[in-house]
Amino acid sequence: MSLLGNLITQVARSAMDPEDSSRNPVNQNINPRRTGGLGDILGGVLGGNSNTAQANNGFGLDDVLGGLMGGNQRTHTNSGAGGLGDILGSVLGGQTNRSGFGGGKGMLIAALLPMVMSWIQRNGGLGGALSKITNMGFDSQARSWMSTNETNDNLDPNDITRLFDTTEIQQVAAHTGANEAEVRQGLAELLPEVVNQLTPHGNLDNEAEANQEIDQIVSQLSSRLGTLK
Repeated sequence: MSLLGNLITQVARSAMDPEDSSRNPVNQNINPRRTGGLGDILGGVLGGNSNTAQANNGFGLDDVLGGLMGGNQRTHTNSGAGGLGDILGSVLGGQTNRSGFGGGKGMLIAALLPMVMSWIQRNGGLGGALSKITNMGFDSQARSWMSTNETNDNLDPNDITRLFDTTEIQQVAAHTGANEAEVRQGLAELLPEVVNQLTPHGNLDNEAEANQEIDQIVSQLSSRLGTLK
């Protein structure tokens, strides 16, 4: 069972939607912080549903992957992390081949997902990343992300540069057509939701599974799109 299956599937569906850029355009006025639940950018992609971790993680993977690859799904991608890498790689690679990403929030979040997963990987996996966040003074926020009965207390977008490199933020902004403030807010909302998805029981009992899934997705994306840094 995939931990990130529903999140990636919903983001991919939004990014592939030809109406995404008109329905969820970037470069809109955004709140500096939305505490609790999903904010303007991620909420626009997921329709305000912050409980995706509770859904059936296999839902929609074959449909999305088949749509991206013309129905030629690989047999190993039905529900595992490898299929998630195929989905994201196909979405992002297809947009790159069409001379730049689209302007919708779905594509922005699709571009930020590899950035978030790579950041977790670089910081020692899920446990190491949470320790770093806690040691930086965001312990109450981190607890809310893992909780099974609290909404996510999102980071202040202005604090994102303490975690993510400014150059990475600028590159995503340039590729997606978003401004840097939107990229920071997207990360401030997406990182908590990724942690939420990776801790369905409110603890680190499945940390090994989470780290393995991230490693598989990042590896597959790297082979499609180049090494993630």
